[in-house]
Amino acid sequence: MKHVFAIALVVLSGCAPAAPRAVQAGGFAPLPAGRSAIPITHVVIIVQENRTIDNLFGGYPGADTQAWGKMSDGRRVALQRVSLNSPDIDNSYGASIQSYDNGKMDGFNKNYSGSGPAGRYSYGFVDRGESAPYWRMAEQYVLADHMFPTMHGQSWTAHIDLIASTTNLSPTKAMVDFPSQSPWDCYAPSGTVTPTIDVRHNYDTNGPYPCFTQLHTMADTLDAAGVSWRFYAPSIKGDWIGGAWSPFSSIKSVRYGADWKKIVTPPPAILTDVAAGKLAAVTWVTPDWSYSDHAGSGTTLGPSWVAAVVNTIGKSPYWKDTAIFVLWDDFGGWFDHVPPPQLDFKGLGIRVPCLIISPYSPRGSVVHTQYEFGSVLRFVEQVYNLPALGTVAEGYSDARAASPFDAFDFTQPPRAFRAIPAPVFPYYFLHAKPSGHVPDN
Repeated sequence: MKHVFAIALVVLSGCAPAAPRAVQAGGFAPLPAGRSAIPITHVVIIVQENRTIDNLFGGYPGADTQAWGKMSDGRRVALQRVSLNSPDIDNSYGASIQSYDNGKMDGFNKNYSGSGPAGRYSYGFVDRGESAPYWRMAEQYVLADHMFPTMHGQSWTAHIDLIASTTNLSPTKAMVDFPSQSPWDCYAPSGTVTPTIDVRHNYDTNGPYPCFTQLHTMADTLDAAGVSWRFYAPSIKGDWIGGAWSPFSSIKSVRYGADWKKIVTPPPAILTDVAAGKLAAVTWVTPDWSYSDHAGSGTTLGPSWVAAVVNTIGKSPYWKDTAIFVLWDDFGGWFDHVPPPQLDFKGLGIRVPCLIISPYSPRGSVVHTQYEFGSVLRFVEQVYNLPALGTVAEGYSDARAASPFDAFDFTQPPRAFRAIPAPVFPYYFLHAKPSGHVPDN
């Protein structure tokens, strides 16, 4: 692919960032007492694909990373350099449980890549030249190095957690992995079923049709409070990846209701909406397959895509009151050395990166607080004075999750935005055709 819109990129190899501040929970400012005390009126959640902290930020100063991993036979192996455009690895529920191995974190070599076990290939870190925009974001803002998916497994359930803070169908049973047929949503063919697990970790392949009425989602609470929202996602029609990365399409009240107009395709529409002054109060942004960080995507455009969204918001009038969360939906089969705490029968899942970007983000800080996907939704609820989606007993993780308010310093004046250098301009994404690709997982 010819990057005719390339600009100079400062590669971080051999150019270490300034020593970051390590921050524990509550390290900056206490939670503001009232809504008027919070200078945030827009929250943007940018979702990328299939990476761990050790894979994407290995060696970042101040972050909890490890340059070697243990394999299932007891051998220690050094992490090897890989490209973002490397072959895919199994990241199913079973692969995640296998990798976790009761906290030993030594089963990643058993995950399949292609026709056989991945072996040492799962123990890799992304080439610094390709991940440079992400490292620049961490240098300028906050890297949260203990963010965990709320459950073990793949994209579909991870994205549901990012709108509902749960995948529970009941207090003792939750959906897991992809439904049996695509599209994985309310338009799935008749007879489509969704796998489930229960509190005894029994895996059932004959769960419900993937069009749910059981879940409370952020659509319910945002609509009730009159808070605007949008979800930018690949199209479901003709591009089935939209069913994996557009979780509201599996929520019956949204898919067949008035809220469906708030699901916007293609994803680059976020760039023109911001320029036109149409940024919603709460926004989710997912990539197209061709500019995702998913292994095997065929490109290395993911960091430029995220930089395009961040730079567009940063250069707009919205910057002064916006908080941006950039996170990766699951581990992608890649090694990570930190055992995820097991808070219930679903997880937590294997650790993923999280960048927190705002004019109130202390420059170059690494926050070690244990977060999960429900933490981001809790932040939204606190900013807009909304109730939790449900109780801990029902499985709603926003009711238990630590708030990321400790990643902000609201006592400081808002910082001016500094653009993130990236090899591809936003113009490229505005003119890119949807990939129409169906991922393997």
